[in-house]
Amino acid sequence: MSGTTIFSEASSENSSEGSAEPLVLTSRRNPLVARLRDLHTPGGRSRQGLLLLEGTHLVQEVVRLRLQPELLLATPAWCAGHRDLLACLPAATKLRQATAAVLETAASTRHPDGVLLTLAPPGPATPHSCSEAPAFVLALDCLQDPGNLGTLLRTALAAGVQQVWLGEGADPHSPKVLRASAGAALELPLLRLSSEALVNRVDQARQGGWQIVATAATAPRPYWQIDWCQPTLLLLGNEGAGLAAPLLALADQRVSIPHSQAVESLNVAVAAAPLLLERWRQTLCAESRSPGGTMPASFATSR
Repeated sequence: MSGTTIFSEASSENSSEGSAEPLVLTSRRNPLVARLRDLHTPGGRSRQGLLLLEGTHLVQEVVRLRLQPELLLATPAWCAGHRDLLACLPAATKLRQATAAVLETAASTRHPDGVLLTLAPPGPATPHSCSEAPAFVLALDCLQDPGNLGTLLRTALAAGVQQVWLGEGADPHSPKVLRASAGAALELPLLRLSSEALVNRVDQARQGGWQIVATAATAPRPYWQIDWCQPTLLLLGNEGAGLAAPLLALADQRVSIPHSQAVESLNVAVAAAPLLLERWRQTLCAESRSPGGTMPASFATSR
């Protein structure tokens, strides 16, 4: 654990004067637990300026992205089994150990895998200039479900999306979104906007020459028949209400996702996958047709 600092400073909140806090927290009433639980809420994250990340995979992502955690809280068993990972954390990271019961009280999940950490949120994305090309932006209108948002962000990262514009809706830095995104919410440039600001931003992109794509069940053209390789902004709407009328009016490309009539519509996170990855597919096909180009083996075997 050479990369971390074991935090055992005295605390006037729950220790007598001159005594040190135990290296392993055993009390669920410890003030640290209350501070961590406060991060379950948007207000708590705003007050403290911190995010709560839970699980080994997110710790690995923080290390991979070279981010600076403020605190890591883990069980002794987790620490013993992840010495190499702990050694990769920045030296300024404070490490506290706690019993499994204390960790479960602090976490937002019912059965955490032994570790959580706090981290300052990434800064807001700087919007792309509309003159830049190629560009690929995903705009989400009032997406409410954290699981859907997290899944969408993970798919967006896999598809090479350069930036995600979020028109209100779920907090992309809530613990559930961070878990569902498998860390993509920490890596993708995110821009949070009001609904009105999102409409204005999309309109600016359209005036700058980007194609604006939206889905419509009645659209005669399937999504693979448009050119996704040009600068593109994909609009996806709220789970129940769909895309707001002012945004839909800005779409100059309306496409459909053909599917069985056994279901009326697709979940927004499911529908996003073929749309987002179509740009990737078309790019690979274009590269394979260029002089000397070859189809990547992984792509050829997946079709």
